[in-house]
Amino acid sequence: MPRSVYVAAGEAGSNKGTVALGLVELLSRQVETVGVFRPVVRAGREDALINTIRSRFQLALPYEVCAGVSYDEVHADAGRAAGDIVARYRALAGRCDAVVVVGTDYTDVGAPTEFGFNARLAADLGTPVINVVSGRNRTAAQVGAAVELSARELTHHHAHELAVVVTRAADRLTFDHSAPVFVLPETPSLRAPTVADLLDACQGRFFLGERDGLGREASALMVGAMSLPGILDRLTEGAAVILPSDRAAALLPGLIAAHKAPGFPALSAVVLTGGTDLPSPVERLLRGMAIPLPVIATDHDTFDTATRLSSVEGRFTPEAGGKIDTALRLFAGHVDGRLLLERLHIAKTDVVTPLMFEYELLDRARVRRRHIVLPEGEEPRILRAADILLRRGVAELTLLGDEERIRVQAAQLGLDLAAARVLSPFDAELRERFARAYAEVRAHRGMTVEQARDTVTDVSYFGTLMVHTGLADGMVSGAAHTTAHTIRPAFEILRLGLVSSVFFMCLPDRVLVYGDCAVNPDPTAEQLADIAIASARTAAMFGVDPRIAMLSYSTGASGAGTEVDKVRTATELVRERRPDLQVEGPIQYDAAVDPTVARAKMPDSRVAGRATVFVVPDLNTGNNLYKAVQRSAGAVAVGPVLQGLRKPINDLSRGATVADVVTTVAVTAAQVRDEPMSL
Repeated sequence: MPRSVYVAAGEAGSNKGTVALGLVELLSRQVETVGVFRPVVRAGREDALINTIRSRFQLALPYEVCAGVSYDEVHADAGRAAGDIVARYRALAGRCDAVVVVGTDYTDVGAPTEFGFNARLAADLGTPVINVVSGRNRTAAQVGAAVELSARELTHHHAHELAVVVTRAADRLTFDHSAPVFVLPETPSLRAPTVADLLDACQGRFFLGERDGLGREASALMVGAMSLPGILDRLTEGAAVILPSDRAAALLPGLIAAHKAPGFPALSAVVLTGGTDLPSPVERLLRGMAIPLPVIATDHDTFDTATRLSSVEGRFTPEAGGKIDTALRLFAGHVDGRLLLERLHIAKTDVVTPLMFEYELLDRARVRRRHIVLPEGEEPRILRAADILLRRGVAELTLLGDEERIRVQAAQLGLDLAAARVLSPFDAELRERFARAYAEVRAHRGMTVEQARDTVTDVSYFGTLMVHTGLADGMVSGAAHTTAHTIRPAFEILRLGLVSSVFFMCLPDRVLVYGDCAVNPDPTAEQLADIAIASARTAAMFGVDPRIAMLSYSTGASGAGTEVDKVRTATELVRERRPDLQVEGPIQYDAAVDPTVARAKMPDSRVAGRATVFVVPDLNTGNNLYKAVQRSAGAVAVGPVLQGLRKPINDLSRGATVADVVTTVAVTAAQVRDEPMSL
């Protein structure tokens, strides 16, 4: 059976979802397949937390296998329900290396006995318990008493307490307990409902605007029961405005305009009450507009809607990305994951999945929290990625662009970029400083300070010069610019030697490194050797043990020709320059990766059949190779990651997703060295 853990809380409002999310992420770093199981769910609709975890962690598990029985079934026959729960848990566990079991929600079972019900289930399932206790409105002594009471209940039902997590704590809490205790501070954004939560609470429907905005957090509620000037004067940042639908024709266009306008707070949503249809001309007008926030409608009247919405607390849903990122950072920052894994006796697997590699990148970046500049500060994907990076604590960020436009756009998108620095590339002081620095670097090319003043206002040059002068540790760009535009300044200012690149190819069970698939069209033998050594260094930096395959259309001494000879020469140069590296070449791809082929073609090689770093002979081969593997094997390609620069600059494709931006920033932050790189 897999290693499993049961998350149980002694009362409603404990925010145990944060603990469940954190545990799934922790286990996903260690083992290949993690499952989530909820013993009891509501009938008639899918459980939001199950779907949040399935979506966030890309679990290849159908919803049905993650859910046990309904509350109705527990009420009808608790004994039979418990048996069904155990059977369904075991069916799921047989497909997983680890399982996080999330206990009941204090909705239907009944508060006086519900914790005992969860304790008995944990004992039946054979899973240790994370005991979640709310610290909200409690002193340290009261929290300690609640912990002891729940611990005795666990013991009474023969369940094993693995650890205690105190959530929603106002202050630091210290008290003695037999199991480890971790304390998560109260975090208001986790309590704030999303627009999707509001929609659900008022039994509403999506009516107009931006459906992606359903994941935004609503920081306040406001009833629009006055004239437009009065409403505008009372708007607050992130508010959801409740409007009677019979007044929406007069008020809704003005609210949308205010949401878009600089100087007005950005709203989270507008809720139309009463179920009255808008006048046809007004609805046509609104449907023809770009409305950058969600408008939802409900048949309930204004008072009923306000009452329902005022009592809503935030929950985790697949759309609530910001809330999920906040929760994961909170758990990682306050819970000793290594200690939990030791107590669960879970060792790290040799398999490296794409998700594991991503977490490893984020962890490496978080450790030292480097400063990364993002020149495309007005690009929506960059803004969304910045929100995630800041919530997860991956890096300090500077965005380049017009600050007012960036702040307004971020607010309209429901993003929290308060911790990001925003700089204009026309900042007078920095423009002069960078012009002098650039003129000095390019003096051999005849560059003058006067000419440089114009050049450095280009965002790619400005960002690169921030890195060059130490105002940032690295730069990521390319979502809205060409590769040449992004990396030309780096070549001019930060080049150390031959600049090349690698892709990290994340296969289902391992990570391979391909170089150079993006920069050098037809490298010489000497350049191929440089690429191989640099690629091995990059691989080792990211935890990949470098075994280098110098690829060719021939293996060993079986072929001849200029291209094979180039690879053969490059291989010998690597051996001369770095005798400590394991390298083989020329070698064909099948002999490099397949042990059976390797035994037939190169039986005495230490690299053949187990290569991890693949150096291609030219750009044509490399670009086709990585794309073929990406598409045919379903590999996740991370990169290109540039090599040969004094400080890290990395390029995005113009089709990059938000996730690509996040990963590339993490790679860039992890590349930063405490000392300048040398040859």
